[in-house]
Amino acid sequence: MSDSTEADADADGAATLRTPIVAVLGHVDHGKTTLLDKIRGSAVSEGEAGAITQHIGATAVPLSTISEMAGELVDPTDFDLPGLLYIDTPGHHSFSTLRSRGGALADIAVLVVDVNDGFQPQTEEAVDILKRTQTPFIVAANKVDTVPGWNPNEGLPIQESMEQQSERVQGDLNERLYGIIGELSDHDFAADMYWRVQNFQNNVGVVPVSAMTGEGVPDLLTVLMGLSQRYMKDEMQIDVEGPGAGTVLEVKEAQGFGTTVDAVLYDGTIREDDEIVVGGLEAPITTEVRALLQPKPLEEIRTEKAFEKVPEVSAAAGVKIAAPDLDDAMAGAPIRVVRDRDRGQVIADVEQELAEIEVTTEGQGVVVKADTLGSLEAIASTLDEVDIPIVRAEVGDVAPRDVRVAETAEEEKHEVLLAFSVDVLDDARRLAEQEGVRIFEHDVIYRLVEEYEEYVEEMERAQQTQVLENITRPARFQILNDHTFRQNDPAVVGVEVLTGTVKRNSNVATFEDGEFERVGQLKSIQDAGEDIDEARMGDQVAVSIDGPTVGRDIEEGDELWIYLPEKHAKILEQELTDEIPGDEREALNQYLEKQRNRDPFWGK
Repeated sequence: MSDSTEADADADGAATLRTPIVAVLGHVDHGKTTLLDKIRGSAVSEGEAGAITQHIGATAVPLSTISEMAGELVDPTDFDLPGLLYIDTPGHHSFSTLRSRGGALADIAVLVVDVNDGFQPQTEEAVDILKRTQTPFIVAANKVDTVPGWNPNEGLPIQESMEQQSERVQGDLNERLYGIIGELSDHDFAADMYWRVQNFQNNVGVVPVSAMTGEGVPDLLTVLMGLSQRYMKDEMQIDVEGPGAGTVLEVKEAQGFGTTVDAVLYDGTIREDDEIVVGGLEAPITTEVRALLQPKPLEEIRTEKAFEKVPEVSAAAGVKIAAPDLDDAMAGAPIRVVRDRDRGQVIADVEQELAEIEVTTEGQGVVVKADTLGSLEAIASTLDEVDIPIVRAEVGDVAPRDVRVAETAEEEKHEVLLAFSVDVLDDARRLAEQEGVRIFEHDVIYRLVEEYEEYVEEMERAQQTQVLENITRPARFQILNDHTFRQNDPAVVGVEVLTGTVKRNSNVATFEDGEFERVGQLKSIQDAGEDIDEARMGDQVAVSIDGPTVGRDIEEGDELWIYLPEKHAKILEQELTDEIPGDEREALNQYLEKQRNRDPFWGK
């Protein structure tokens, strides 16, 4: 067994205490990875683009190490729990449905919030997920060292360090911290500084920290150990010798082993040669463990050289499992060891757990591809909140068949693929370009959805503009006295636009005896001898009207209307009211009123 596992179980497989699993969540750039690096004494982030964690890892920190880092705050003899196991999630999507038997995989979470920025969109996402999964959490109020005038004290407990700051700095920090406490209150969480919290089950503890200087990190570890020991001891009881149960974090190639799964084991033991059932894309996969690779203590699970081959691993621990037929394994899916149980029952259990992670699809909508079941469900939940339907949702890279599904959408706005933290295969990208299917790619859920919404808004604006260009616009205008330049073929008269927009090639009508009667077509508009396409309210222009004769069909002083087809009037009233100027709306309303005096349902 590894350092991250519990003391040996009794020979009869009696219950023992496992390591609590801790998830670290927070907005991009608020310091999640730096904080984890400080705790594990490594600098994984330096080797990664933009210092944002790209993959899910797990890090075991034994109680002895926590005791060293926390100093006098932690007396190891007070604790039965063997330490902490951090799962380092790249985003909340991963955390949201990394499950253990229907609950969140993490026993407790740390929400990292920058004291300068407070809550940001991803912080809101994280809080919603923590609330939904009912995962207890504490807040690490990070970057206290960036408060102007802060005097750093490397690795010191936070209250000691705060006492050494000037009154102005203390006041400045407290103002920021209580801002965060206020934002937690807005999300219905009672919160306070951790040293003032009496009952952590009713209140969220806020721990001021600096991931850079290590100030407050002893406090953070102390609170995590204390909470786990006090409130979760019963939940940590497992039959360590029993058949293992875990959750897939990542599926990836490993040199010499083919496709492997990185997993967190939260119950029992997994051994070499064990038969296991793993959730797959099409159906559960039954296979046999060929090798178990475990990270050395305090090393990241994803650092290849940190692995050592072990005969067995016990909960709670991060482990890489090498086995045949894992190509279709899914991130976020359950793993179960069969051992002395009925294989059929284990497969049924895995199927049931997968069925709990459901994405509702409809006959029409967008196609969603994501890296894990967790991200798939989180995206589906976000899309549902903003009323965007899904026609297909699957784990895995974007393939040509996904493009073919998107291509068949009835509405142009649904001819899209939302790709979250997955690759787009070259042939799929070529096909999408060829068929006019838009692919949106992002590794932050809210940005992915925002970009799609912006695209739809832009498309609808363009469509409305196009409709407006092709639709008859309402207007009322008057023939000016002494401004007849030609009586007919066509009649040319001077007019003033009273309200609305007069455009070329519009039909012209008079309103007499309660009815509009078409008298001709407006062919051209001139302003000071120059041809123009349209005239607006207040303009005085010369117009040519094909059809009527001045003095017989129309007279100087007459009010004329642009004749509106009923369908155009309906579109203007029901869809484009906000797109037309106020005077056009006035002309439209006057026109509708006159028509509806004759027929109350006209244009409805």
